[in-house]
Amino acid sequence: MSDDLARMDATAQAELVSSGEATPAELIDAAIERAERVNPEINAIIHDLSDSAREKAAGELPDGPFKGVPFLLKDLGAANAGEPYHMGMKVLKEANFRAPVDTTLAQRFRDAGLVTIGKTNASELGIVATTEPEAYGASRNPWDTSRSTGGSSGGSAAAVAAGIVPMAHANDGGGSIRIPASNNGLVGLKPTRQRITEGPLIGDVMSGVTVELCVSRSVRDTALLLETVHGAAPGDPYVAPPPLRPYTDELVNEGGGLRIGVLDRALIESVEVTAPCAEAVAKAAKLAESLGHHVDEGSIADVLPIGAGGPDLEETFLTRWAAGQAATLMQIGMLLGRPITEDDVEKLTWDLAVIGHERDSGRYLLDVGLHQAMSRMIAAWFASGYDLLLTPTMAEIAPPLGEIDTSQPDLAAYHRCMPSGAFTALFDLTGQPGINVPVHWSDEGVPVGVQFVAPFGREDLLIRIAAQLEKAAPWADRTPPVFAAAG
Repeated sequence: MSDDLARMDATAQAELVSSGEATPAELIDAAIERAERVNPEINAIIHDLSDSAREKAAGELPDGPFKGVPFLLKDLGAANAGEPYHMGMKVLKEANFRAPVDTTLAQRFRDAGLVTIGKTNASELGIVATTEPEAYGASRNPWDTSRSTGGSSGGSAAAVAAGIVPMAHANDGGGSIRIPASNNGLVGLKPTRQRITEGPLIGDVMSGVTVELCVSRSVRDTALLLETVHGAAPGDPYVAPPPLRPYTDELVNEGGGLRIGVLDRALIESVEVTAPCAEAVAKAAKLAESLGHHVDEGSIADVLPIGAGGPDLEETFLTRWAAGQAATLMQIGMLLGRPITEDDVEKLTWDLAVIGHERDSGRYLLDVGLHQAMSRMIAAWFASGYDLLLTPTMAEIAPPLGEIDTSQPDLAAYHRCMPSGAFTALFDLTGQPGINVPVHWSDEGVPVGVQFVAPFGREDLLIRIAAQLEKAAPWADRTPPVFAAAG
């Protein structure tokens, strides 16, 4: 059974439970067995919650749409009270820190019937586009274990790609859902800003940069999970507009007619798009046209004043990113009862926090205002007649492990992340939803995704196009060399 389950998505596994063909306990035992088989090779799961998972599966589970399905939580963001919560940090690992409360999203995952069997590796504070924290070591890409899984949700993505679980929690502040999804051949949807609450302890992060959801092997799993967990919680500072209809309705919407623009060059001057990533965009455009959609050369580059004396995307992102690390280290110091020092964190983390303290409040508000202006310009571009924007997810394929080295000076690791995040980070700053779709593999056998971006609040369009591409060019049967099933 375990080998069969490794190839099933979460919806199919839930159907086994609802039909009586399998029990939650059987699904959980099989997932734990798969984790024991392949996790030593990929280092995706860093906290084993097998005992509590088995206990929950043997008891009464909520009658949600994913009742009894095994799940993993990223060790950053959503958390269950009393479970380890280290955010990729050696200081929290050494303190054996535990989450003080349930987050609202973690409770919603439980209400959906999901059973968490472990927690996954993440880069320290989710800062870089790889998952190689000093605290827990590198997660390895199941498609090529010499390469990065991406970050910061790399542990979750590696576990799903390797067949341990069908989907896993992930979050995104610069591409941390979409980049690992691209590197591991998965679906990765970054929702609209504040589509999903980050409460109760957090209202928003860095003025709304981060969002939460999952990585999965099927579009229908992502659609159903979003439909199940989206929405505000009491006290949220602001909320996304409600969906027009159930997200799962889009899974059977086979109509064409969407107008899709293409951005195939990076808006950061130092970044060049490599051939496999350009090929992926061309393949996706051809597929979309074969499905009855109209693809043309218009893009947001036509309206954004980036370059030529306009806002520097890399520098203005740094303002918010560095402020976030400065604030987070102060918050962790409050939790631990002492200030965090340079010796407690990776060099890049400390260097970013220093910049966060050096750049004053006026600079912060200026750069947030610039990003808000860019969001309005992108909204105007969509309103001019475009339904979607197609881009590479990344400008490069999964880089070798060790190339994004947070111990290096002069923000070298931050700058090395630019080819990974050049097409994703912008939409964390401006709030529009985006999805990675795994449409291509490089000559080396490494997955190469493309990103579709929709207007603010229109995840339905992303699910529609992704479901159509999934049907036209299925990827579910492709499995990596490191996979938790025989054959």
